[in-house]
Amino acid sequence: MPRQRTLAMLCAFALLALICVLFSAALGSATSSPGDALRALFDGDHPAHGVVLHLRMPRIAAGFTVGALLAVAGCLLQVLLRNPLAEPYVLGVSGGAAFAAMLALSFLADALFVTVACAMGAGASLCLLLLLTHREFSGRAPQGASERLLLAGVMLAALWGALIALGLSLVPGARLQPLIFWLMGDLGGASNIGVAGLILVAVLALALRDARALNLLARGEEHAFALGVSVGALKLRAVIFAALASGAAVSVAGTVGFVGLLAPHLARLALGNDQRVLLPASALFGGAFVVFCDTLARIVIAPQQLPVGAVTALLGAPLFLFLLRRVAGWSSN
Repeated sequence: MPRQRTLAMLCAFALLALICVLFSAALGSATSSPGDALRALFDGDHPAHGVVLHLRMPRIAAGFTVGALLAVAGCLLQVLLRNPLAEPYVLGVSGGAAFAAMLALSFLADALFVTVACAMGAGASLCLLLLLTHREFSGRAPQGASERLLLAGVMLAALWGALIALGLSLVPGARLQPLIFWLMGDLGGASNIGVAGLILVAVLALALRDARALNLLARGEEHAFALGVSVGALKLRAVIFAALASGAAVSVAGTVGFVGLLAPHLARLALGNDQRVLLPASALFGGAFVVFCDTLARIVIAPQQLPVGAVTALLGAPLFLFLLRRVAGWSSN
């Protein structure tokens, strides 16, 4: 793709993210125009200054960070597993992080420890998936490997879901409802946004450093090895980066599904499969998508709020089924 067109598309993704942020800041129980919301943000005397600065902007920052983290994790998992349907929620990586977070919260751990627990849970889940399906993502994967890999991930997600359900049955009633709402994906009480933002910057920067090698890995391990890539070390880094990104996202907002599937695919349609541009474009689109979905979650039945994870699933699940039809070669006859 010509460099000018690539730059133009990246600018378009950035503009889309900015538009989503401005409209999210403007819409709510007290609706205003995007321009008025922007003025309220910087004008301390504006009547809506406190609402925009202290209520909406932290939630927008959390949503954008979560979406970008999940999109980057989705990109890395799709390259690592060479499967276009790989993403943290579907493969059970987010479920492992959520289970670890629930255990940490049951011991009243602070926000930083919850983030660490989420990363460890996501890493453990991803490593377990790789151990269970090592033939499915090897250089000589058998026929039907894509479907078996997805099935293993879905079953792993079901296992984490069952463990979470068992844990919830032991939670006292007073703490049960907010915990369930958080597990469904909630930005209302988001915390530790700064740590998640630092993880996003670090993971994206390190992944971009490996972008050329990831392009070669996407063509096959043997091809990458023949061109001088240390495949084992690269795959280990990809696992660590994906686990960190997934865990940080879950620690902020619970389990938000299908962002890691939707964002990379739409970015790939616009920019191709070069990880050097796909990673930042996916991060921009993923962040914008979660901010958009959270805006819908806040205003659809206002003043009540929906969990953002439910909205992303409503939009992402049909796309997943469409892509699964294409990848698995389902027939409409």
